[in-house]
Amino acid sequence: MTDRREALVAHLMEHSIRTGEFTLKSGRTSTWFCDAKQTACRPEGILLVAEAALEAIAVLEVDGDPITAIGGLTAGADPVAFGIAAVAAARGRHLRSFSIRKESKGHGVAGRLAGALLPGDRVVVCEDTVTRGVSPLEAAAVVRDLGAVPVAVMAIVDRGGTCAAAAADVGMAFLPLVTAPDLGFPYEGP
Repeated sequence: MTDRREALVAHLMEHSIRTGEFTLKSGRTSTWFCDAKQTACRPEGILLVAEAALEAIAVLEVDGDPITAIGGLTAGADPVAFGIAAVAAARGRHLRSFSIRKESKGHGVAGRLAGALLPGDRVVVCEDTVTRGVSPLEAAAVVRDLGAVPVAVMAIVDRGGTCAAAAADVGMAFLPLVTAPDLGFPYEGP
């Protein structure tokens, strides 16, 4: 593990990981919970996330086709995408960011898109924490419907260990920045 990833793991352990008895979004219970927004919404945390994310994105671009946008389903993806895009811009790397609403908006600019996604964009769909990958895959489907190309799902933390297969099923890579085992926990599974 690199020093940067070790620093990200340490930040997550200090600010985002809680142990006890928790009910997950799926209704299942777990002995640990990850609120990765506690890392993504702190200045030193988002810098660590952005450094790891930009390294991972660079791996996707080896064929010469740049990633041009980053975003995902609102709430989980928002601080991640906006933080990464801001840090990238400060370093001369331009990524447009966007958010996918959970429901279509009926007034103003209608639809589920909020932000700067354009048709033809090559997109990294991000999320703070994934177990099964339902939210980023829903966002990827909307991105596809809007004429952009979802290339990968990126999560700060992969707690489930099954998102890679789900992403591969729809032709996307999976880029977890940190996994449950990196944090000292077993995967939660589907």
